[in-house]
Order: sequence, then C-alpha cells, then structure tokens
Amino acid sequence: MASHRTPDRRRTALAVLACTALLAACSKTAAPPAAGDAAVHPAVAQAHAAVAKAADLSDPASFADAKRGFVAAPSGRVTDEAGQVVWDFGAFGFVQGAAPATVNPSLWRQALLNNQVGLFQVTDRIWQLRGFDIANLTLIRGRSGWIVVDALTSRETAAAAVAFARQHLGPELAALPISGVIFTHSHIDHFGGVLGLLSAEDAKARQVPVVAPAGFMEEATSENVLMGTAMGRRAMYMYGNRLPRNPQGAVDTGLGKAVAVGRVGILAPTVLVSQPEQALEIDGLRFVFHNVPGSEAPSEFTFSIPELKAYCGAELMSHTLHNLYTLRGAKVRDALKWAGYLDAALVHAQGSEVVFNQHHWPVWGAERIRTFITMQRDTYRYLHDQTVRLMNQGYNGAEIAETLVLPKALQDHLNVRGYYGTVRHNVRAIYQHYLGWFDAHPANLDALPPLEAAKRYVELAGGLEKIVAAAQKAYDAGDFRWAAELLKHAVYTEPKHEAAKTLLARSFEQMGYLAESAPWRNFYLTGALELRQGPPAQGLLREALLDMLQQTPTERFLEAMAASLNGPKADGVSLVINLRFRDTGEDWVLSVRNGVMDHRLAPPAADANATLSLTKPFFLQMILGKAGAKELLASDQTKIDGSVIDLGRFFTLLDKATGTFPIVQR
Repeated sequence: MASHRTPDRRRTALAVLACTALLAACSKTAAPPAAGDAAVHPAVAQAHAAVAKAADLSDPASFADAKRGFVAAPSGRVTDEAGQVVWDFGAFGFVQGAAPATVNPSLWRQALLNNQVGLFQVTDRIWQLRGFDIANLTLIRGRSGWIVVDALTSRETAAAAVAFARQHLGPELAALPISGVIFTHSHIDHFGGVLGLLSAEDAKARQVPVVAPAGFMEEATSENVLMGTAMGRRAMYMYGNRLPRNPQGAVDTGLGKAVAVGRVGILAPTVLVSQPEQALEIDGLRFVFHNVPGSEAPSEFTFSIPELKAYCGAELMSHTLHNLYTLRGAKVRDALKWAGYLDAALVHAQGSEVVFNQHHWPVWGAERIRTFITMQRDTYRYLHDQTVRLMNQGYNGAEIAETLVLPKALQDHLNVRGYYGTVRHNVRAIYQHYLGWFDAHPANLDALPPLEAAKRYVELAGGLEKIVAAAQKAYDAGDFRWAAELLKHAVYTEPKHEAAKTLLARSFEQMGYLAESAPWRNFYLTGALELRQGPPAQGLLREALLDMLQQTPTERFLEAMAASLNGPKADGVSLVINLRFRDTGEDWVLSVRNGVMDHRLAPPAADANATLSLTKPFFLQMILGKAGAKELLASDQTKIDGSVIDLGRFFTLLDKATGTFPIVQR
C-alpha cells in the first residue's frame, strides 16, 4: 500500500470516519478505454499457444452443464432510481467464439462459461438466476412460496432477477410470495440485495424466516465498516470496475462476470445455525445445514435438501481454484480446514443427484459430484501439505510460490484452475497463515520502505535513464516481470517520468494478457490504466450502503472511528465525550488518551468534556458526510451539552479517508 503520503487535512468538525465498502463496488461508471497499446508481444502469443495445447479447453461437459435447464435469457440494463446503470446484460456480449490474442485462452473458456446467463431449472422445485451479478440467486419452491438462497449484491439486481423469474415461470409460480431467505455466508454479494426482494417491515409482519450461519451479522458488517475504504480501493483493481468491457479490458472475474454497483442492504437473521450439523424445516422443506466457518468466509454453511436430492455447496466449492487470500484484502483463510470441510462434504452430498453452488453452474450425477468435490479437496490439501513441507525445509513464501506446481491429475481438472485464486498466491497465504509476513532473514527485520528503497536502487543503477533502458531490454525479451520490477522503482522515484510510466503500463498490459486469473488480469490492466489516467476522481459511494448501515450495530462504527483517530495529532490530548442515542437508548462514553480512543457502553460520564445527544439516522448522515457542523448545531435531532469547542476538537482528530489513494505511484 502507498506510503509517505500527506493526510487530507481539509476535514470539518464532523468528518467522523470513512466507513464501509463492498468488496468491489466503488465507482458507478467504468472509465473510457485507456489509450494503451493493444499489440500483443510475441512472448504472450507463444504462451497462449502453449496453454491451448496443454489442455482440452473445449470442455464439452462443462458447457453442457452451464446450459442445462435453460429457461430464458435477459437483455437490456438494470438501472437505479436515478437512472444510473447498475447492470448491463450486453456489456460482455463480445465474449464469444475463439479467444482473442489479448486474453489467455483458458481464462476465455471461463468467461464463455460465465456468459451463460439467465434463468435455469436445476432440478424439481429449484431454479437459479445466473449472470445478474457476480453470484447466483437460487429459488427453491416451498410449500407456500419461494425460499431465496442468497440475494446478490444490490437491491436493483436482486429485484430484477426475481421479477425475471416470475415473468418466465408461469402465473401459478409467479404469484408465490417469498416465504424464506437463506444467507449462505457473510460476503456482501450474497446478502446485499435482499431489500430488493422484501422489506424489513414485510419480513417482520409475515414472520419470514431469515436463516444464516452463526456470526453472520458481526462478520457481514465488521469487515466492510472497519476496512471498507482500503478494501474498496483495492477492489477496484481486483474486479476491474474502471476497465472497459472489451478484449483489451475486463472479460470476467473468474467467479462471474462482474460485481453490480447499486444499493446495498441487509436483514438480520431470525434463525442462526450454530451447530456443526443442524436440521431445520423452512416452508415445509427439511434442510440439513453444515457449518463451515473459516473456510471461504468466516461465517458460512452448506446444506442439503434430502427430499429434493440436492446439495448446496455455497462457496465452499466452485468451478475454479478459490483464493486463500483475496487481493482486495481480507483475513487469510485456512487451507487445511477448507480441505477438511470438503472431505466432509463428500459425505453430506451422498444421495444427492445435483450439487448447486452460489457461483457458476451445477454438477449432476453421483460419480461426477464425487469427482468434483474430491478434486477440490485434494487441491487445497496438496497446496497445504506441500507448502508446509517446504516451509519446514527452510524455504520462504516467495520461493515456494515460484516452484510449487500441482500434480498433473489436478492440473488437468479444469474446475480447479486458477481463474480466481491461484497456486502462487495460495502458497503465500499458507505461509502467512503459519509464519506471518517475516521470512526470518535479518535484512528484512527493518527493511527500507518502498519509496526510500526505490530511490537508492535508481541511484545505484546510475539513474532513471539506465533503469528504463534495462527495463526496455527486458520487455523486448518478454521478461515482463523483471521489466515491471525495475520500472516500479523508477516510477516511485519520479512519478512524472513519462517513458517509465508508459513502459510500465505496457508491461502490465502484457502480463494482464498472459494471466489465467481474472483478478490478476484486472489488477495488471487497472494498474496500466491508472498510470495513464491517474487514480479515480471519487472513492466509495457510501450513500448506496445506507440500507446496510442502518442495520449495523453502533459498535462497528465506533471501532472504525477509533481506527481513524490520528495518533500523532492526538498525542498528549485527553478528552471524554458522551455519545447518547435518543432513539435507541444507547449511551456510549468515548475517551481519548495516549493517542487511542476507547469506547464503552456505559452511563454518561460526569466529567465529560461534552455530551452529544443525537439520533441514529443523524449519526449515519454524519458518517456519510451529509451532515456537517451547521447541521449539527441546527438540527432538532441533536443536542450539545458542555464544550462545543472540545467536541469540535475531538472530531478534528479523526482522519477522513477519501478512498482514492495512489497505488502504482507514490
């Protein structure tokens, strides 16, 4: 991440915190195509030819599965209340036919498969809507209505998906209400659109069960609020939402086409699955849930429906190698635990005739289901065991990542190829999980930060021109990694050096064209775009998250507020602020001392510098930057007792992150 940057000091007294982001959606519109070089280096063409030769990418079985049960395909666009495009069904219409020279042919295969969008019947009483967002929305017919499994990212795409299903399933099915909601896990692309399906008031009035794994609300809200700004900025790279949709830009994410950018909400679960195995009846159907926490998400379950001979693998399994560490940033996942859950899934799925998951397409037939799960299990187990074996021989994460390859039997199984996660990054994640960031080399105990090291490397090389000349030689030879390494130092040292920036952008483009992993491609191509166009003009669209923030516990915001306290500026400051929520009855005491902020749910402190009484809606307007000092003083939702000056002083200690910080330049 960027360093040596000057914080934005232009904040008002109410610049409380920069909170929350969804894992990908940070900007409503894609930038125009970058003025890049679409020419493909001969080394890229040779590598693509080798990929195409190494495996049968025609993969007729997967294409047949991806099309099986097709009912209808949508067209046009989904827009929000302001007319802004949230989802464009035609954006990836160019993904057809043979792979273009600018896309790895293996990734192109995945993009073609993910382009099978629409309404599909999985089996009796189960349908899926695919291609309305990055994830799938599954509809299960219960006794009296529809049980919805996962609700996509935004209310606009979720509403469009269910409306499309009602349009094509006939009058009887179209008239059925939503009779249950299941959230398989705590990632926002699986719950964010729920308010497009039913309101909180409707769910409460009709007592619609909302089922989720234990820890769901805490995990669903804490990640997005505490680290939302940084994750959101990095997600721009991972999901390529600034890239044009064309053969030189974004073609897929590996898990699905893209992430919808609209209004995000949440419903608090009414039923939590807390046991390792727990059976529940939902609208007349018996579900058997299996908790798998700490696998793909901190809070997640799978389930079977014995009566329908169906098993939902949630995101524990999919048609790609998943990531143990996600490039947007998140807690590292446990490969050994993941493999163990997949081993158990072989038992849980017994008797099922179909496995459907919340990304990609289903798998039918007992033998194919066994193979599908076994290959996933063995891949994670192999990566874990071999990484640990080499760690114990003294190799560090970078060395293991450079050398470890999967056995041929696993390499040839296309459903565990690195379209989303990769072997190299999963190896590094396993190393980090056990040994952390330090590789035990003494020189790395207190290594120079990137900018300072870059300056010294450039000086050692004899100046910028020599660095660029050496990088050009590497680029010409097809050694793009080395070219990028050299040019990284050059651009850090002199961000306005056009020759270095241009060559680094071209190097990134070639590595993007090479990448089998969609996130790798998106990262490289977004890096190239930002070298030419600069960082985005705006960061998070926090207003779109208001529906979710309204359901977020106050403590999550206070944790983020504490993490936004400018420690050096707060050094030597001692303040106590009472925060009273008149509508919820909560009383919080905020204390600043020793450069940290503590928050406690407690009666107001008698010695407080100031007491701020307000409502939760006004507090959210402060968080969203919609309420400032003027509104604070004039609103009938607020009251200040004690020192207004000290209250203002408290808020000036809180940094406001814009979410547009530079990444490829310092």
